[in-house]
Amino acid sequence: MGHDEMATLYDRDFYAWTQQTGGMLRRGCFDQVDMEHVAEEIEDMGNEKKHTLKSQTRRLILHLLRWQFQPERRSESWIETIGNAGDEIDDVLTENPSLWPMTANLPSEVYPRAAKRAAQETGLPRKAFPPDCPYNFDQLVDDDFLPK
Repeated sequence: MGHDEMATLYDRDFYAWTQQTGGMLRRGCFDQVDMEHVAEEIEDMGNEKKHTLKSQTRRLILHLLRWQFQPERRSESWIETIGNAGDEIDDVLTENPSLWPMTANLPSEVYPRAAKRAAQETGLPRKAFPPDCPYNFDQLVDDDFLPK
């Protein structure tokens, strides 16, 4: 299958494209590989890791806000959710250490959406939550951290 056919296959049947492309790469048939789509997919894989880091950080902040601002509703399941989000963050950073530099600003970057969601889920007004993220990234990755 030639390069143009591979580019068409990418749009028609992604799974078949991945299998054929993998085979071509293993056989060293680089001239037949749809390199533009290969490059795009590799970049997308990296971006997915970054997205996961942001998403789990937002999830963790949301649940820490709920923990802090609704102490009467605290439960073991909340602790489990907080721990799971922290574990996901740790896994992403362990497997992708080049993402560490973005963590310094990550809490402030994802906080507005986390606070908005916390307001929706708790029924508290958005103004009940601090205007800026009350947690730094070191606190977020500290297994023993729970706000008062």
